[in-house]
Amino acid sequence: MNELKIELIEVDPQDFFGHQNIHIDKLRDYFPKLKIVARGSNIIAFGEQPILKEFQKRVDMLIAHFGKFNKLNEEIIERVIMSNKPEDFDPSSVEDSFILHGVGGKIIKAQSFNQQKLVALAKKNDMIFAIGPAGTGKTYTGVALAVKALKDKQVKRIILTRPAVEAGENLGFLPGDLKEKLDPYMQPLYDALRDMIQQEKLNSHLEKGTIQIAPLAFMRGRTLDNAFVILDEAQNTTHSQMKMFLTRMGRNAKFMVTGDPGQIDLPRKVTSGLNEALLILKETNGIGMVKLDQKDVIRHSLVKKVIDAYERIEHNN
Repeated sequence: MNELKIELIEVDPQDFFGHQNIHIDKLRDYFPKLKIVARGSNIIAFGEQPILKEFQKRVDMLIAHFGKFNKLNEEIIERVIMSNKPEDFDPSSVEDSFILHGVGGKIIKAQSFNQQKLVALAKKNDMIFAIGPAGTGKTYTGVALAVKALKDKQVKRIILTRPAVEAGENLGFLPGDLKEKLDPYMQPLYDALRDMIQQEKLNSHLEKGTIQIAPLAFMRGRTLDNAFVILDEAQNTTHSQMKMFLTRMGRNAKFMVTGDPGQIDLPRKVTSGLNEALLILKETNGIGMVKLDQKDVIRHSLVKKVIDAYERIEHNN
């Protein structure tokens, strides 16, 4: 039987092993054919050489992650072990998770690896696509980045937009004036902004047009300069709507497109503009794309289980 010894030099063994060696137990779950022992500042593993080699690679990635972020939990371990692309977990490719201070000093930060990756991509690219299921923080993280850009005077305005017709509803049949009709669709955007900007200041921004929240149709014919622009619920755009939106990009602008390809409310024969754009633009320089999944869900723990259950049924069908 072969032996592998990994010495923890620049990280605290107790923190790395976890309370009552919970992180080592997690590693044993993923490498059942190895005998893994935590001893002093060493991790010692016994088993066949090919498995030991893979174990070494994954533990080195965990050590690198812990060294940068001083954090390790079961979610991070799972991501590193299960990833088909270990390079995605190179800590040097991801910046610190802090984004800005919100209302009442609330710390707004990326709370999962893919959210951190989204933040890093936004720094390197002027156009970003963030896709994933409900609760993965796509919109919230995007709005936080937009607010930070406005506060840092990197842009002069924030523009948040969504397709106005969702879930088979038609605005013409809803009561009230245009704003009253649109507000329910835009509520998630308002909720995110209220976490990050004091209500009085937010009202002022909205009145002055520094922050604009409008349906996608209002983007037609505009050139959006010096702006951080977010298209939310983009899975419900058509081909022409997506093309129209992406070509509104002006000077010193940053565009973010968020959506959930699994929740398309368009008529059956209508192709989602989001899905089409992901295929057309996937090799385009200057455009970053990140896919979030159920491991990024930061809502109630049951949301992950709901997503898993639906995915199993859809996969079987």
